[in-house]
Amino acid sequence: MSQTISTLPTVKDLLLAQLDREAVLTRKAIERVPEGRNDFKPHLKSMELGYLAALVAAMPGWIPLITDRDELNLDDPSNGVFRTKAADTNAELIANFEIAMTAGRQALEATTEERLMGQWGFKMRGMEFPRQARHVAIADSVFSHLAHHRGQLTVYLRLNEAAVPALYGPSADEQV
Repeated sequence: MSQTISTLPTVKDLLLAQLDREAVLTRKAIERVPEGRNDFKPHLKSMELGYLAALVAAMPGWIPLITDRDELNLDDPSNGVFRTKAADTNAELIANFEIAMTAGRQALEATTEERLMGQWGFKMRGMEFPRQARHVAIADSVFSHLAHHRGQLTVYLRLNEAAVPALYGPSADEQV
């Protein structure tokens, strides 16, 4: 049976479904972040665990920055509120994640297909990144970026003797 054009999912539908899938995986990872280890770094060049965990928890909240603005310039001091700060407790980390998820979902639900096709820009450290369609920015700068940092977080979990969750397949600690 073939689908007609009118029954195909919209870009917004696809992004909302991806957000739901990312939420399950991200929650599993951040729930296991050990408390009292925020300063842990596996290497001098690595991020601290507290910052990395907070970054992973905050990333779904980047969606409104993409849907609601034409660009984000992190060099602008007024945008300093978007800088990630480590959470003191796991409960705070999870609460921050839930806030970010709610903001991301609400932003996607409120936006339009036309808006998702529009261009968005990003500036940081004096660099201007190529403008891209909002839906591409969400897919790359939120979802792919989140998967990357969530993967880093699982390495940090292992190095801190925390159980690594099964995400895309089984882990040594958990079967699917």
